[in-house]
Amino acid sequence: MKLYEVKETVKEQLKQAGIKEGDMESAIIIEYVTGCNLANFFLKRDEEATKEQMESIFDIVEKRKTHMPLQYILGEQEFMGLNFLVNENVLIPRQDTELLVEQALGKVKSGWKVLDLCTGSGCIGISIKKYFKDVDVTCVDISEKALQVAKENARKHQVEITFVQSDLYEKVEDRYDMIVSNPPYIESDVITTLMEEVKDFEPILALDGDQDGLTFYRRLAKESFSYLKKNGMLLLEIGYNQGDAVSKLLKNNGYSQVEVKKDLCGFDRNVTAVWKDTIVSSIG
Repeated sequence: MKLYEVKETVKEQLKQAGIKEGDMESAIIIEYVTGCNLANFFLKRDEEATKEQMESIFDIVEKRKTHMPLQYILGEQEFMGLNFLVNENVLIPRQDTELLVEQALGKVKSGWKVLDLCTGSGCIGISIKKYFKDVDVTCVDISEKALQVAKENARKHQVEITFVQSDLYEKVEDRYDMIVSNPPYIESDVITTLMEEVKDFEPILALDGDQDGLTFYRRLAKESFSYLKKNGMLLLEIGYNQGDAVSKLLKNNGYSQVEVKKDLCGFDRNVTAVWKDTIVSSIG
């Protein structure tokens, strides 16, 4: 079967399985197996796929037809121009989270100590370290299996990171110039309504923010100041409608310069705040 015929067959099978991005994913699968990317596909479209390539391609297709995320099947996802290893123990890095990293890179200074809470694949902390080498980065996650993935990614990108298995700050002892986090923030009842790729395959531990989605933000607002230096910065990813609620939690707990940043679609995406070492009210 010629490559263009393989691509059309894959696209049609994915479409019949309810995969909306079948055209794009068919190209990704073919490139992954054959090395033929979109740039040279039209030059090689009439080449015959080998038997081994066909077997690999349609093995991937069968798995994808179950709605297993393609990133888990291939074991990788691009983030901040870097290729990260992923599996079912970590959330798949998303483009929205790149905004958090870009904000951090725009504010971090040489010699700073940065803490990445709920690190998952390590994509946030590792990206910060990769693009701003003169910082000391610590990555924390409650999941040992997630940390195994993050450690592999640190080795892959040749960065020195300190890893700590901890329930947020439980085993964290130092103070930091910047704390970044993409914590679980989806309301428990909403998870069952998410697309199959998310609700059936991504780790619930990294998704579920409890009944109102704010449980982790309450903890972060009430505990983070004990681990921030004076004028230290707190950068949090949030849900599309959580800007006001998270801002209130931070302000009520003594943070200043609280700002909500929106994504390109105009939805709440990040909240930034500064710890001025003031009296804490712990309301919220």
